[in-house]
Amino acid sequence: MMLPLAKSSQCIKRYEKNPILTSADVPYPSDLVFNAGVVKYQGKYVMVFRNDFDYEGGTCFKGTNLGLAFSEDGLNWKVEKKPFFTQEMITIPGIRRVYDPRITVIDGEAYLCLAADSGHGIRGVIAKTNNFEDLEFLSISVPDNRNMVLFPEKIGGKYCRLERPMPVYSRGGRDRFDMWLSFSPDLRYWGESRLVMGVEDVGFANDKIGPAAPPVKTSKGWLTTFHAVDIDKNRGKNGWENVWQKRYTTGIMLLDLDEPWKIVGMSRQPLIAPEASYETEEGFRQDVVFPGGMILEDDGSVKIYYGASDTVECVAFADCDELIKLCLE
Repeated sequence: MMLPLAKSSQCIKRYEKNPILTSADVPYPSDLVFNAGVVKYQGKYVMVFRNDFDYEGGTCFKGTNLGLAFSEDGLNWKVEKKPFFTQEMITIPGIRRVYDPRITVIDGEAYLCLAADSGHGIRGVIAKTNNFEDLEFLSISVPDNRNMVLFPEKIGGKYCRLERPMPVYSRGGRDRFDMWLSFSPDLRYWGESRLVMGVEDVGFANDKIGPAAPPVKTSKGWLTTFHAVDIDKNRGKNGWENVWQKRYTTGIMLLDLDEPWKIVGMSRQPLIAPEASYETEEGFRQDVVFPGGMILEDDGSVKIYYGASDTVECVAFADCDELIKLCLE
């Protein structure tokens, strides 16, 4: 089913100087800089970004690492001279690489959720750092599960995460991936899983959905973004690959503060859709926007950090009250 042209909400304003980070800003080999996790930590904005390098054609890159950048204002970024984490640092048996970082600060400590490629599927990793110099790995899921994001505080005395398992056989033998929620007493053992939302619940998706940036707490509920994917077989090349027929948009919803598997409200239209030239006309995979960080400032403004075209990192602005209103309408 072909879906209509998607448009961004009027609540969203893109930063006029987007993109805020590109491969040209990285002082080591880099082709793509995207899907970053961003938080405020110890008085500074911190970004951990996915860095792919040495393109070989098709979907193949020789290397992937995690870069680290800091900012005083969340807009102007300084990349550290060397990667934060490289594949040579991986200590988990059978894991080839980790990527797509998401960061959540819980009780003053920074936790990262990562996707991990193995010889038997994609696994979700949770790690911790106190200094953004090293990582302590806490848990790793069975395949296939990814796009994990942690809530910034315990709910009902337990840690909580959104996630996107990837069933194929049981969902018609194709992409049909939904958003789930799981609990943990200690960030190591996870269970009590519940379905939050299915692809069929999102009018601007026909392929898959899943978490995006970690949720932020508001008086009306947990405000959280999600990614929504539609596919159209009539789309052409759209990037570096021979063909790219998917479009990634961003949704916004509110989850119940005490029972976060319950949706309080959700916008029926995309929050962010690919529209700017760096989202639709340039880059590795065009027509892609994917948030990895959302920061609620003290004045009620919101910064949403997102990867564009799987190539560069960008930011958009919104007002928290307007986002809540959008969900509740």
